[in-house]
Amino acid sequence: MRIWSAVVGCCIVSATFLAPREAAAQNAVPPIVERDQNWETVSNVFLALGTASVFLTPRVYYNDPQATVGWKGQWHWSIFAPAMTMVAITALVEIPVKQSLESARPGCSVEQTIVRFPGSNCETFGGPSTQALASWGATGVGTGIFLVDTLKYSDSRFNVPAFIGNVGFPLLASIFVTIGRGVDIDNDKNTEGIPNPITLQPFESDGQLAAGALTGFFTGLTVGFTYAMLQKPSCPYGNSLICW
Repeated sequence: MRIWSAVVGCCIVSATFLAPREAAAQNAVPPIVERDQNWETVSNVFLALGTASVFLTPRVYYNDPQATVGWKGQWHWSIFAPAMTMVAITALVEIPVKQSLESARPGCSVEQTIVRFPGSNCETFGGPSTQALASWGATGVGTGIFLVDTLKYSDSRFNVPAFIGNVGFPLLASIFVTIGRGVDIDNDKNTEGIPNPITLQPFESDGQLAAGALTGFFTGLTVGFTYAMLQKPSCPYGNSLICW
């Protein structure tokens, strides 16, 4: 009887220590990582504007001297080929590449990201940054198209509107996207001047942004250069603004 009493006592004591820990582990809530939502909006807006600028800018070229001499601009439906190529590359990085690398966002751990607690801002991995990849990829595509149209089809004549639409504005937009995704704000004091040690973490780290930007730009440059070499800026039939 004493032996059974001792066993029962040990079980009760063990259950007493284990039950609260298991309940605490089950009810544990991952910490919420705060990020600046205003900069997220800025980065998303400039991402949309920068990519739209590249894929909506007509192919500008200096017309063949054997025809009507001067600058011409024509928009090609074939631009959807490099556009969809970059979309596919971005999706490839966002889903399988990020999942395999498991590069956690600033303020998050790999374990928190795998759990994907709603509202924690740690639901997805951060590197390489797909926003940086998409924006700098569009800049690369526009740069490749502009270089081919300028050097090959326009006899090295520089066209300002073509440069702004393909390179200048997308580059500016890519810079704002990178700043918006990488800025961190240290709120030392609140509005009353009382110390407030809350730090708004960036959406991606410097390394994650650099990986996305470099990969996107050089991939986009290759895609844009290849597309422009295969597709002449002039319409194969007719002189309409839109080429089918």
